[in-house]
Amino acid sequence: MEIIKKIIIILLGAILGAVSLNLFLIPANVYASGFTGMAQLLSSVLNDYTPIHVSTGILLFLLNIPVGILGWKKVGKAFTLYSLISVGLTTFFLEVIPVQALSEDILLNAVFGGALAAIGIGFTLKWGASTGGMDIVAMILSRMKDRPIGTYFFSLNALIILTAGMLYGWEKALYTLVTLYVSSRVIDVIHTRHEKLTAMIVTSKGDALQKAIHDRLVRGMTKLPAKGAYRGEDKEMLMMVVTRYELYDLEHIINEIDPHAFTNIVNTAGIFGFFRKDD
Repeated sequence: MEIIKKIIIILLGAILGAVSLNLFLIPANVYASGFTGMAQLLSSVLNDYTPIHVSTGILLFLLNIPVGILGWKKVGKAFTLYSLISVGLTTFFLEVIPVQALSEDILLNAVFGGALAAIGIGFTLKWGASTGGMDIVAMILSRMKDRPIGTYFFSLNALIILTAGMLYGWEKALYTLVTLYVSSRVIDVIHTRHEKLTAMIVTSKGDALQKAIHDRLVRGMTKLPAKGAYRGEDKEMLMMVVTRYELYDLEHIINEIDPHAFTNIVNTAGIFGFFRKDD
């Protein structure tokens, strides 16, 4: 049932992503973020400046092939498989849904296109999957070393905005910024845009929870003694840092081992020291 639910969420996310592109962003020449925006931009450049015509959906699929292969080797089969399913479904719906503007107002297209795409991305992330592209790159980087992942996201989006501005006018580039802002805010509300999160788990089943987390997430953690203020019960607090892609699995592990545990999730601005211990 969990797998079926996850695939349904991925399906709905792919539909929302395709609708946001074909009905809002592509007709207005406003660009999304990450690999989707790169595919949009490449499609526009090929269609406008060369005799080659390739759709955004096909380019999105092609861009994700090398990243998917790398993710399969470095990240894990399940995460990469769900990501590739998301990319494949998005490509399918981009080919099926016609490119047609619902409004001539570029601001409405930028806002609603960004919001719809972000709703799809947010729920996909919340259910432990991803939309591929930069999500897989972020996971690979987090597995290799604690690198400033936000720099890579910023660099790719900056390249999209600058290229769009030079080729299609700076007004389109500014509206692309509006789309990126709306997307980031909506994803923040539904899930989180922060790449790393700190989980502080107060539990009476510290050893069992520690073993389950180590078995499934391969994460280090710090154990601290804790005492419940109301009943005076002796407990433990497990403190650990996870990526946003592992939040879904962590939640399920906690509910499975100790449904009564109290967990506080906070955004992590930076880390000094070891983040992950590879086998």
